Amino acid sequence: MTYDYIIIGGGIVGMSTGWQLQQRYPDARILLLEKESVYSKHQTGHNSGVIHAGVYYAPGSLKAQFCKAGVAATMKFCDENSVPYNQCGKLLVATTDLEVERMQALYKRCHENGIDVELLDAEQLQAREPNIIGLGAILVKDTAIVNYQQVTTKMAERFVEIGGDARLNHKVTGLKETADEVTVDALHNGQQVSFKGRFLITCSGLMADRTTKMLGIETDFQIIPFRGEYYKLPEKYNQIVNHLIYPIPDPDLPFLGVHLTRMIDGSVTVGPNAVQGWKREGYGKINISLRDIWDMVTFPGFWRVLKGHIGTGIVETKNSLWKPGYLKLVQKYCPQLKTEDLQHYPAGIRAQAVMKDGSLVHDFLFAESPRSLHVCNAPSPAATSAIPIGEYICDKIVEQTS
Repeated sequence: MTYDYIIIGGGIVGMSTGWQLQQRYPDARILLLEKESVYSKHQTGHNSGVIHAGVYYAPGSLKAQFCKAGVAATMKFCDENSVPYNQCGKLLVATTDLEVERMQALYKRCHENGIDVELLDAEQLQAREPNIIGLGAILVKDTAIVNYQQVTTKMAERFVEIGGDARLNHKVTGLKETADEVTVDALHNGQQVSFKGRFLITCSGLMADRTTKMLGIETDFQIIPFRGEYYKLPEKYNQIVNHLIYPIPDPDLPFLGVHLTRMIDGSVTVGPNAVQGWKREGYGKINISLRDIWDMVTFPGFWRVLKGHIGTGIVETKNSLWKPGYLKLVQKYCPQLKTEDLQHYPAGIRAQAVMKDGSLVHDFLFAESPRSLHVCNAPSPAATSAIPIGEYICDKIVEQTS
């Protein structure tokens, strides 16, 4: 059988795309392949679980529009599919005069993006969060928490119910494109299998650059993994905060800083930081991949990023290796925590697309061939925005195939 569409990648972006594409074309034969035994095992399953409101993004940008739309769409999906979430809100806490200046700029941006926020002074912050100190804060009311693996798994169920074909444990090993079709070779339970489709969509996240290379598509980017390390607080601290607590971020960096996150299971995590990863799918304490390292050190953009952010990289690495340094990032707004309160929790990996000139890709990045569309970068917060991003990808597919 020849499929109309084959999708590679069972993270939340790939699943959202498949689910919405099947809704647009109910009679189409759509296949989704995921290499792992569960959906959303990588980036989707290792993030903070936050449904972001869209505080940080330039007014009018796709990221701002998709994030705002994504909040409503994600909560609506959860309501309709009995996926638990908690709209607990978020506080962006300023602890220095510089952060107060940045906070004012963020507050203005929130209003430009139509986000419901409230500016708090130190006394109002203390009233809402007795265990948090700061000079002021932005209360972001629409922020929520959820388990994105549950969201993706439920989305997979909906996809299959309306006619989609989703298969786990299928690791793609080769791609071939002709004038009429695309052939996808995959390894399933130790056996090679092949599938044919009229059009291919890849949403392969950490492997996005390698998937394009399988089809011989020339690109000038590479995925550089950044490791986000988390800790978990002891159970006695499950009520330490009423909201999610974030620092005011440095606008020159693509990371949001170490924060306290109330998880949907009732626990509280601390993190993440952002350190160089040496393995694309490395979530343990020691993570080394010779292939991943070789790909990085032979890519010119890696060295340019390293040079441009050497100071930040040294500080982040030091704090990763020295727990008291990491703790100080939290103590500036939650001083009662101690080193022994930081308990082990799995890390996450961010697939950062980097161009050859060393620039970090902050927007959508696609690669195309006559019969394929590759999502090389879906900007953060991709999990929050997954439903509108999937709709956007479907529009691009229609545009490319019409």
